[in-house]
Amino acid sequence: MTHAKLVLMAVAWLRRYRCGVVLSEQACVSGEMPDAIGWKKACHSVLVECKASRPDFLADREKPFRQKPETGVGCERYYLAPKGLIRIEDLAAGWGLLEVCGREIEKVRPSAKNLRSEIGLQCEMNLLLASLRRVEVRIEPQSITDFLKWKNRMAEYNRGALPEGLVAADQEFNLFLEPVSGD
Repeated sequence: MTHAKLVLMAVAWLRRYRCGVVLSEQACVSGEMPDAIGWKKACHSVLVECKASRPDFLADREKPFRQKPETGVGCERYYLAPKGLIRIEDLAAGWGLLEVCGREIEKVRPSAKNLRSEIGLQCEMNLLLASLRRVEVRIEPQSITDFLKWKNRMAEYNRGALPEGLVAADQEFNLFLEPVSGD
């Protein structure tokens, strides 16, 4: 099992875990580069670190944001590894364990849900903003705002009506814009 394959599996798992926004292998200001991280509503983040070998897992524990977990990202934090590579007693406090069993991912141990600190939230915001900036650079000369307003332009081209199957932005369901509840 390669690291790249594990990352693809982690991204797919985060989507099934109801994360509406998922990024993989993007750096943040702390130096941490999550293999995969997703966000659910209420800014709840889920980190998945992929480990294809035991030495890689052991080296991960020495990173500065593992030594000082309050600087790390993720409200929930998981390792994803082939079955038997990581033992539960090897996990840091609160970390969960996902194992690859054939083509499936099995949750061996759930993560605590409150691991992110204020510093971690700031690092996540930096990661998201840096990712948005990368998108904006690629769509120039448009700004990201103009790019996101494409539905308005579609309605203009169709004399005020959106094409069949499209919903106006103000009527679109977006759980990230819903009021925070006790999820």
